[in-house]
Amino acid sequence: MKIYLAAMVIIGWFALIAQFYITANLGVTPVPEMIVRYFSYFTIQTNLLLAVCYTVLLFSPGSAWGRFFSRQQTLAAITVYIIIVGLIYNTILRSLWNPEGLQKLVDELLHSVIPVMALIFWLVFTAKNQLQWKNILPWLIYPFAYIIYVLIRGFVAGFYPYPFINTMQLGLNKVMVNSVGIAVVFICMSLVLVGIGKSTDKNTPGK
Repeated sequence: MKIYLAAMVIIGWFALIAQFYITANLGVTPVPEMIVRYFSYFTIQTNLLLAVCYTVLLFSPGSAWGRFFSRQQTLAAITVYIIIVGLIYNTILRSLWNPEGLQKLVDELLHSVIPVMALIFWLVFTAKNQLQWKNILPWLIYPFAYIIYVLIRGFVAGFYPYPFINTMQLGLNKVMVNSVGIAVVFICMSLVLVGIGKSTDKNTPGK
């Protein structure tokens, strides 16, 4: 397990740092705005959350943060988030551009390799028999807060990290419909993971 965690930590931080380097060297916006935009992507936020989680679990599992990140509900929620990153990118966004070189490598790591590795880690190495259906609603707080943030900042700064939530191009009504659709995907994926957890619980000896 530690070797797998170490591999994910190395890959995760490499991808995040490399993407920051690429973004910084584009020179499209002033540095403060570039930094804000970098951290405005759900992909970056979620991969950062995952990297922090796995780093803490690897190096300090007995700490307060280690106990938080090792909770079944926390690990399942983070796994849902990173799976959604992979699903949305590979079904909606991949066809919109054609990265090359380092950007292509980083792109694949952030959107494909890490989500798959995270799912494998959750399936193989984590306990999940305490997951409950009621856990799903709190898991939606983060994506809901993210959408609110993006819409407010987009209105103020005119920057939207993803085309399907760009109110300037699509209008608020269409963006709301898209947001509801994404919320449904979050709920469905959460249901799948909790269902797996409950199946694990039923198959546990003594249950």
